[in-house]
Amino acid sequence: MKYKVLVLNQDYSPFSMINLSRAFVLVFLNKVELVTSYKHFKLHSVNQEHDAPAVIRLLKYVNVPYKGVTLVRQNVFKRDGFECAYCSSTKNLTLDHVKPRAQGGKSEWTNLITACKRCNTVKGDRTPIEAGMVMNKQPFKPGYSHFVRDFSGYLCDEWQPFLVRKGRVAI
Repeated sequence: MKYKVLVLNQDYSPFSMINLSRAFVLVFLNKVELVTSYKHFKLHSVNQEHDAPAVIRLLKYVNVPYKGVTLVRQNVFKRDGFECAYCSSTKNLTLDHVKPRAQGGKSEWTNLITACKRCNTVKGDRTPIEAGMVMNKQPFKPGYSHFVRDFSGYLCDEWQPFLVRKGRVAI
């Protein structure tokens, strides 16, 4: 099944995503609380019809000291919409250090940007200002909820109330 289920901590903060079959088993065994189900379909067994969970909540709070988005190439590409920060190309993408490593730049969210090979080569071991290049977007560190909402590649209407709180992204 291609459907995903949003898992909330006991305080309704986003915790993770799991597949639909695992979520159904957890609900069926009363390990979690069903918060919202998918409206457009049901799960069927031989003689019963069940709600398909869209959002579930843990019954006990799980303390997660740090819940962040892993800094890996694919997540930087997702954050930047799979396009070059300089020319908006979607071909031959690489990672670029805004402040080059040769100048002491680190591999961190706020210093990495998606660039095509051509722009990355033109920029070389210089900053965008030194190279006379303009970035269309600035690098930033996405929060977990923000990443789920905007970059995970999967989002449904049933999740919206739990990913945005009071006009801001839930953190």
